Amino acid sequence: MVAADAERTGIRCTLMRGGTSKGAFFLADDLPTDRTARDDLLLRVMGSPDPAQIDGLGGAHPLTSKVAIVSRSSDPDIDVDYLFLQVAVEEPVVADAQTCGNLLAAIGPFAIERGLVEAAGRNSTVRIRLVNTGDVAAATFATPHGLPDYDGDTAIDGVPGTAGRIDLELRGGDKPLLPTGRVVDEVAGHRVTLIDNGMPVVLLRADELGVAGDESPADLESRADLRAAVEHVRLAAGPLMGLGDVAQQTVPKVFLLSPPSADGAISTRAFIPARVHTSIGVLMAASVAAGIRIPGAVGSDIARRGDTDVTLLEHPTGTFPAAVSVERDADGVWRASSRSVRTARKIFDGTVFPRPRR
Repeated sequence: MVAADAERTGIRCTLMRGGTSKGAFFLADDLPTDRTARDDLLLRVMGSPDPAQIDGLGGAHPLTSKVAIVSRSSDPDIDVDYLFLQVAVEEPVVADAQTCGNLLAAIGPFAIERGLVEAAGRNSTVRIRLVNTGDVAAATFATPHGLPDYDGDTAIDGVPGTAGRIDLELRGGDKPLLPTGRVVDEVAGHRVTLIDNGMPVVLLRADELGVAGDESPADLESRADLRAAVEHVRLAAGPLMGLGDVAQQTVPKVFLLSPPSADGAISTRAFIPARVHTSIGVLMAASVAAGIRIPGAVGSDIARRGDTDVTLLEHPTGTFPAAVSVERDADGVWRASSRSVRTARKIFDGTVFPRPRR
């Protein structure tokens, strides 16, 4: 039951790193059921709107201003439902149009930590419905002694050190991989591929916007003309992808693609949307990897092709191996499934006290 006076009594909260993101995790029963009340509460918990989020849990960046809400699922084939909310840093906005594949890595461990699912032995698999998108994922990880083991020797780019391995498998259900049914669309004067393999993204050649592909996120963010051009494409792509008016949403993401500079298949720079990702999100990677595997799609001509289903995506802080299978069904519809390896860690579990008023 939600506390009537959360400012005084607080709310149970677990702060977790999932992949290269960090967020506040809650049980659904601990938050208001009314969306307006819930969003107002979460803005006060995270410290938004404020560029420093100094009065809340947020870390002053979209990658650290995230919320996961988890509950037992009513579906007998699913263990838990996961609702992702992106809390804007500088605006009083809580968006639910997208999901987060990085925080997804921490959902299984959180579910066991908080008693929603029982550990199955030395290794456990938690079946997760991504409420935002309708996708279904399975997370498998070590659970010796009945609890998640966050220690291990798995390293992922964008996170220092090593941690316990978490295997994620995602399938997209009945929705098509290409929302418009076309491999290439013309949007705002640019050739783009609109694709959704867990995350709605726009694939665009970097050189069309005067980007080499090796720039740092800060360099790209400093170019007001570039940010405006990318946003113009994004706003025009939203309705075509069935997302409606996306002016107040954080999807679709826009990826600028360029030839690989190292051992990867392609180089990526992701606008998410106002900031440039310092690495790449799990589901963003799944969508990009699926896109460049489709003949004729934007980026497919400059991508280095391999002999396996693992596509190594270059990003500002390293590489991400996205294991994606793409096929065209009997009706000519492109579909995909994906696998990835992530890590996660419980940072603290306790009580958070929202500020009294915005």
